[in-house]
Amino acid sequence: MYELELSEAYCPAQADTDYRERTIEEVVREQAETRPDRKALRELLADGSVGREWTYAELLHDAERCGRALAARHPAGTRIALMAGNCPEWVLIQLGAAMAGLTIVTVNPSFTPREVRYVLEQSGSAAVYYQPHVRGSALRPIVDEASAGLAAAEYVIDVEDHGDLFAGEGDGELRETKPLDICMIQYTSGTTGFPKGVLLHQHGLVQSNYDVFARWNLRPGAQVLCPFPLFHTAGSAVCVLGCLTHGATILLVTLFDPAAVVSAIAREKPEVVGGVSTMIFAMIEAAKATGTDVRGVETIVSGGAMVAPELNRAAQETFGVPILIVYGQTETSPAITAAWPSDQGADLTETIGQPCSHMEVSIRHPSENAVCGPDEQGEICMRGFNMMAGYNDNPKATAETIDADGWLHTGDLGTMDSRGYVKITGRVKEMIIRGGENLFPAEIEAVLLEHPAIAEVAVAGVPDEKWGEIVACFMRLQEGVDRPEDGELRSFIRERLSPQKTPAHWVWMKDFPLTGSGKIQKFVLAESFAKGELA
Repeated sequence: MYELELSEAYCPAQADTDYRERTIEEVVREQAETRPDRKALRELLADGSVGREWTYAELLHDAERCGRALAARHPAGTRIALMAGNCPEWVLIQLGAAMAGLTIVTVNPSFTPREVRYVLEQSGSAAVYYQPHVRGSALRPIVDEASAGLAAAEYVIDVEDHGDLFAGEGDGELRETKPLDICMIQYTSGTTGFPKGVLLHQHGLVQSNYDVFARWNLRPGAQVLCPFPLFHTAGSAVCVLGCLTHGATILLVTLFDPAAVVSAIAREKPEVVGGVSTMIFAMIEAAKATGTDVRGVETIVSGGAMVAPELNRAAQETFGVPILIVYGQTETSPAITAAWPSDQGADLTETIGQPCSHMEVSIRHPSENAVCGPDEQGEICMRGFNMMAGYNDNPKATAETIDADGWLHTGDLGTMDSRGYVKITGRVKEMIIRGGENLFPAEIEAVLLEHPAIAEVAVAGVPDEKWGEIVACFMRLQEGVDRPEDGELRSFIRERLSPQKTPAHWVWMKDFPLTGSGKIQKFVLAESFAKGELA
């Protein structure tokens, strides 16, 4: 860990790792030259068996093939949407697009046609690359409905059809790119209810995730089990690019089945296992239920909020090692702070670690933007190489997030002690973290207000043992209208939003607790619900 004695809640950039501006192509070529025969990517199938495998030389070869095919279809700078689950083709397209000078627009495969269409339109995507089925759902009908009449409809390509995916590879040429070129747009919801496209460049994604795994002492040839979805930065940035920068092996979980995954852990013996808290909890329960020995793991990593002491104790009992947290957001490629392997006790369960390498982190007063004192609550902010270039076609939102001095405001409240260890204490934004996924009330509220029976609505997160938080919806009925059943409301919102955004609780209110200015006090609703005062 860093030996710091800070007089204020500001940690200057720490230059403790090699710092190089590199493109994704340079990373893959470097590894293919250094360790051509070492495994780079292995496919873990739904039943826990290993499917296809690529050495670094083979990965470079197929990424080049994909890059040439993409270059033959799309001019430099074209944005292409990628809507798929965890499959090796996702990685090939990610790498190939970078080599072709294109930008990947990631799309959650659980999105409804309405949500997909918004992403395609807002990003200006000129193609959709999709996987035919994800978790039993057929994606082609969703893609066709979402892309109808848009530029993206010109190229709708099944990634599992290699004849189509690699078509034209003999006609295309790879393009030279630069480290600061935008290579990925990931959509994150905002408090306005409209998702924002985060513009991420190659250097930020490569260096940030090299640094994270350098902190965790990842060795060349070590194997990292990745169940994180590739449409999140946790999957495509931390796991994919973090592994590639260190010459490690990605063991890609294509479908997360806890029993199958723990069986694979016992057999394949990956040095590193990743997962959000709900995944880790499920793996622990599966290992106990099946009597599977998974104590060969060296490191367990999790993203999001702080790790509960009970979960960390259970991880140590089951895996033999504690959980190391990494905290960040899409806008920062994504890591901001991370735990160290040497951390113990409260540092593991009550903090989110120390700032990552080569970036400044501070806690600032939300009102006057001045640096707080040690252990004083304020907004967690960062400034560094891994910041987004901005939000796509949204200068207003960009200016609201990155201030005039270059500080990116996370929207999370926290503290920093004199050693530089950071805690999360709340949220400036009203974000709900359900099983490691960020949900935003305004987006859900906007959809529910379309229902003719709902006059007023407030959505808030309420505690849940399994998910951390779940969505609760508080509503006021329109006068003269019959109250709809919960099932009708669920169906209404499921037609418009993805499953994880569907409220788990529906509460009808006669009136709402209000602030002096007339705004609904959502924290009061959440607290009253948790106490059982609202049915």
